[in-house]
This record gives sequence, C-alpha cells and structure tokens, in this order.
Amino acid sequence: MQCYVYKSLKKYDTYLYIIKKDDFSGVPDALMKLFGPNTFIMEFDISQREKLGREDISTVQDNLSRQGYHLQMPETIPEGIPKLQKH
Repeated sequence: MQCYVYKSLKKYDTYLYIIKKDDFSGVPDALMKLFGPNTFIMEFDISQREKLGREDISTVQDNLSRQGYHLQMPETIPEGIPKLQKH
C-alpha cells in the first residue's frame, strides 16, 4: 500500500499519512483545520516496511486501511510550542 506523508507547518512535529497523494477528502474537516497548512515530505510502500521510526507500523496500516489516514503527533512537545487542540 502506497503511503504519502505530509508535515504540518502549523503544529510541531505533527504528520499526516494518507493513501492517495494530495487527496485529503477522507480526512475530517475538523482535523484538517487543526493540522493546518502542510507540505508533502515523502512517499513509500508501507507494506514493504517492517517498522517505522516512531509509529507502530501495525497501527498505521490499520488506520490507513480503516479510515484512509493516520495522524502522527509528537511524543513530547517542548515548552513554548503550541499543542494540537480543538478551539
């Protein structure tokens, strides 16, 4: 399964994985508002990977299969960096 990863330009160390390049139609509008402006950073075949840097690959694959996206948020956020929150 091809996977496309985008980095939020609004939220520190926050990434969105989707299954179709530049197609955010499966991502809830509320999440896209919070995720904000973004930039494409990489493409890879997730079925060819055994692990990912920080995320559990099974969770990412499951989320992509079930909902069409996976949100990766930072483990910790340095002081002074805004957190991803609903307003």
